[in-house]
Amino acid sequence: MKFKVINLGCRMNQFDGDFISSWLLKHGYERSEIPDIYIINTCSVTSQADRSSRQAIYQAKKENPNAIVIATGCYAQTQKEALEKLKEVDIVLGNANRTDILEAIKNHLDTKQKLSYVDNIFRQNDITFQEDIIFENHRPFLKIQEGCNSFCSFCIIPFARGKSRSVDEELVIKSVQNLYEKGYKEVVLTGTQLSQYGHDKGSSLFKLLKKLLKIPIFIRLSSMNVNEIKTDKELLELITEEPNIMPHFHLSLQSASDKLLKAMRREYTLKEYEEVVNFIIKKRPISAIGTDIIVGFPTENHEDFNITYNFLKDFPFAYLHIFTYSDRPLTKAQKLTPKVDSNTKKERSKLLHNLDQEKRERFRASMKGKTLRAITISPDKALTENYIELTPKDLNIDKFEKINDIIMIRL
Repeated sequence: MKFKVINLGCRMNQFDGDFISSWLLKHGYERSEIPDIYIINTCSVTSQADRSSRQAIYQAKKENPNAIVIATGCYAQTQKEALEKLKEVDIVLGNANRTDILEAIKNHLDTKQKLSYVDNIFRQNDITFQEDIIFENHRPFLKIQEGCNSFCSFCIIPFARGKSRSVDEELVIKSVQNLYEKGYKEVVLTGTQLSQYGHDKGSSLFKLLKKLLKIPIFIRLSSMNVNEIKTDKELLELITEEPNIMPHFHLSLQSASDKLLKAMRREYTLKEYEEVVNFIIKKRPISAIGTDIIVGFPTENHEDFNITYNFLKDFPFAYLHIFTYSDRPLTKAQKLTPKVDSNTKKERSKLLHNLDQEKRERFRASMKGKTLRAITISPDKALTENYIELTPKDLNIDKFEKINDIIMIRL
């Protein structure tokens, strides 16, 4: 049978999609743009993510009414009843049940019934992992950690991904070595809370990176939590001194108001956040610092927003990811009042999206005249070590001749 995986949301989902694809290919299935089976790898970080997931499901069934539609991912894990009600969904597959996909397909074909495979994610003590994953991206996203122990008041992800757990060091090292031997030039280490890596196995992200750096491959780190790294001097020194760790760090802030940070249960202050970022930039001035910001969190007033806006405007961020707050099932913030009205949220979101564009342009301009490493992703796109997208036109050439190649460029 032929299948197609559609990934929504984060880099974790990209890895999970590659995992599912590899699992199916290993068992005789084929990829196709006109499939018999659609696997919609859903996201549920916001209510808009829920809507986008449903729209992808509707579109899949519209493209092929006879296809089997499987909804998996975070929306499937946290709100299976909502997906079971959709006539377009044939199988609901939770994050704890990815390897049940073969059984689910067989049972559906045999019974023609709607089926759900959604186990309790908090009973998962390990990460389902396979070493021979076939990655679709020239920059493979390698999941080394999953789950979160923080339970921020706005966040549904612990309920979607479970408690923090890590892939064994030996497996990670072997996987990265395999990627290097296959010719990959860069690997993106990803996780729900990457900075919690190893805490369940007597290890740490610092210890893992020290071993991985013996492999001649560039390493990019996905989102990290300042609360986890603010006291980890060894890790901060390592990521700012090692040239093979890309100078691109995504450190979620969420708000610059200490009042809101406390209500969000973020476990750091604005001052602590500033200290971490300033340390990184002082040690590696070309570093791109990206962040996440929530607009319209309950109790956010004009003063809170202005504090955040003014801080973001003046602080050396390379880019901002803006999320408009929406109540999430199971979270504590859904009970917080007063709520911010939708028009106010839209206005604030627009201001921050405009600011994001300014920050991106300013960061790019600040790199003018500098020589940077870049990886070619396609004939039309390359990405610098500090996360600036380039086109051939930027370099006065027709196209990038070689894909998955490290080039030196002068901006």
